Amino acid sequence: MTVIEVAKLQKRYGGHQAVREVTFEVQAGEIFGIIGRNGAGKTTTVECISGLRTPDAGSIRVLGLDPQRDHAKVRQHVGVQLQESMLQDRITVTEALNLFASFYPNPANAAQLLDDLGLASSARKPYAKLSGGQKQRLSIALALIGNPKVAILDELTTGLDPQARRETWQLISDVRDRGVTILLVTHFMDEAERLCDRIAVIHQGEVAAIDSPSGLTARVATGQVLRFSTAALADTVSLRALASVSTVEQTEGELVITGDSNTLTEVVTELSRQQLGPVNLRVAQPSLDDAFIMLTGESLTGEDK
Repeated sequence: MTVIEVAKLQKRYGGHQAVREVTFEVQAGEIFGIIGRNGAGKTTTVECISGLRTPDAGSIRVLGLDPQRDHAKVRQHVGVQLQESMLQDRITVTEALNLFASFYPNPANAAQLLDDLGLASSARKPYAKLSGGQKQRLSIALALIGNPKVAILDELTTGLDPQARRETWQLISDVRDRGVTILLVTHFMDEAERLCDRIAVIHQGEVAAIDSPSGLTARVATGQVLRFSTAALADTVSLRALASVSTVEQTEGELVITGDSNTLTEVVTELSRQQLGPVNLRVAQPSLDDAFIMLTGESLTGEDK
C-alpha cells in the first residue's frame, strides 16, 4: 500500500527554486531515505509532506490525505522529528512526553516509550542536562508518542558521536518493527545504506534516481574508483577530460577518480605525461557514496535550504 505520494512538487523561496517537480512514493512498512547535499531541497520536501510548508505546485498525499487541507487529520497519524528542535531548558523528559501526549486522543504509553528508547533513567532530567544522544532519543519519543502510522525523521544523527549514531540506527530499525513507515532524511551514506529499503537521490531540487542502496551501487558497479595522492599538484582539468573518467574529486589530500574499466590505464598514462605518479594507489568497486557522486557530479557538502 502506498502511504506517501509526492507528484511534481515545487517550492520557491524568492528567486531560489528549492524544489523542482519532485516525484516519489513511499510504501507501507518501508524505511524510505532521501539523500542529497545540504541545500538540495530535502528538508523543504519533507516539511511540505508534513504540512509545515505550503507547496507552490504539485500534489502530496499522506495516507490519502492532503497535508494542507487535512492538516489536523494528518498530524494525528504522522510523527515528525525536525532537523532542529528545541525544548525549554527546565522541562523534564517526562513532562515533555506528557505535554505532547495531550495533543492526541490515543497516545502511546509514555513510560513504556521511555523504557523502549533507553530514557527511563533520564525521565526526571531537565532538557538542558541531556546529552546529544539523549536529546535525539527524546526527539524520537516525541515523534512516536501519538502512535503514528508514519514517522518523518530529518537528519536524526547529525552531531552525534559514532557510538550514539549506531545506537540511534538500531532505534530506527526498532521503530519500523513496530509497523511504522519511516521517511528518513540524511546526508550520511553509511546511514542510508544501513537502514533504507529504497533511496531517493535529490540533486538541486530534483530526483536524480530512486532505487535500493544495492541498486544504486549496481548502476556504477562496472566502473572503477581510484584513490591516490601525488607528490605535486596534478592537473585535474586534464584528468577530467579523459574519455573514461566520470568524476574527479579532491578530498582529504587525495584524488578520488571514478570511471569505467579503462580509467586506471588512462589516468596512469596522463599522470606520467604530467611527470607524476600515483602514491598509495587503491582501486575499488564503487560504493553508495561513489554512486551519488557519479549520479550528481558532486560530493555531499554545503548548506541546506
